[in-house]
Amino acid sequence: MRKLLGLLAAILLLGGCNAEKPAPGTHVLTYASPYPPTHPFGLADQEWMKWVTQRSGGRIAFKPYWSGALLSSDMSMEEIRHGIADIGLITPIYSRGGAHLLRGQAAFYGGVKDIPDQVTVYDCLAARFPAFGHELEGLHVLAVQGGNFPGVLTRNRPVRTLADLRGLRLRAQTDAIDVLKQLGADPVNMPMGEVYSALAKGVIDGVVAPADTIRSLHFAEVAKHFTTIRFSRGAYPARAMSDRAWKRLSPDLQQIMIEGKPRWEAALNRELLKAEAAGIKYGKEEGISFSDLTPAEQQRFDQLYNQDARDQAVRLKSVGVDALPIYEEAQRLLAQPQVQCAKGPTP
Repeated sequence: MRKLLGLLAAILLLGGCNAEKPAPGTHVLTYASPYPPTHPFGLADQEWMKWVTQRSGGRIAFKPYWSGALLSSDMSMEEIRHGIADIGLITPIYSRGGAHLLRGQAAFYGGVKDIPDQVTVYDCLAARFPAFGHELEGLHVLAVQGGNFPGVLTRNRPVRTLADLRGLRLRAQTDAIDVLKQLGADPVNMPMGEVYSALAKGVIDGVVAPADTIRSLHFAEVAKHFTTIRFSRGAYPARAMSDRAWKRLSPDLQQIMIEGKPRWEAALNRELLKAEAAGIKYGKEEGISFSDLTPAEQQRFDQLYNQDARDQAVRLKSVGVDALPIYEEAQRLLAQPQVQCAKGPTP
C-alpha cells in the first residue's frame, strides 16, 4: 500500500506540472471515477463540479481522473480514506470488507417505487442507525445514489419465466445472489466494469442490470435478450470525500458541499432516467428482444426477494451488525403513502 500511495502521489504531481496555476486561495480537489466522463454518472458528476465551482465563486476547482485512472471498484472506500483522491465514486456494494451493512441494506427496499424514494429511505436509515456511520468512518458522503431497477440481460437464451433462470451463470449484485440461487441460477458478483469482457468471452451468460447499460456500457454488442424482472434495489453512498480533504475546507466551503448533495443526487436521477430511455431505444434498434414477466411470476419473485432480504438482515448479526431493525424500518418507511423519516431517538 505504501508503494502504491507513493506511485500515485507521483502521478498526481506529474499530472499538475503542465497545468495552469490556480488563483491564490483556490482549493483544487482531485476527483476520481472508474467511469468515463461520457457515462451518465460522469455527466452528473461534471454538472455537480460546475455548480460547486460557480457557487464557491471559483474558490473550489476540480481536477478529475476518469476511467479508473486512480480508483478501483473493490477498494474505492479505502483509497479515498487514504487520499488517493480527495473525492471519488465509492462502491461499498463491491467492497472487500468493512461494509457489510452498506452492502446488505441495498436489499431491504422491497416495494420501493422510484429513485427519489430509494435515496430518501437510505438517508432516513443512515440518520437513525449509527452502524451506517461506523462503516463510513473517515469519509464524508457527498451524494447517495439510487438507480434504475435492474432486469436480466442475457447473451443467447431469453428469460420469459423464472424457470428459465435455471442453469444461467449471471453477474448479479449482492442482494440478488441468494434469490437467484433459489431459482437455480449460478450468480457471481463482479464489478460492472468487468462484465462486458465476461459476456463477450462467454464466462457469464448474462447480467442483472438496468436497461441503461445496454447503451452506456455497450452491452448490445454482447447480449441479445432483456427481461424486465423487477429487482427492488436500494440506494447506497456513492460519492464521498476524505476526512483530511474535508478538514482543509473552511466552514463556508464545507456548507457548499452539504448544499450540493441534493443537487448531485438530482443530476444522477435525471441522467439515469435519460440513460434508461436511451438504452431501451438503442437496444430495440440493435435487435435486442424485450419481454416482461407475468404479474404472477413477478409477485412470486417479490415474495422470494423480500424474504431473502429479511434473512440477510438476520445473518448480518454474525458479523456484529444488528440489521433486522434496519430492515423493518425500511419496510415501515416504504409502506407509507409518502416516505418520511421517523421522529424520535436514535436506537
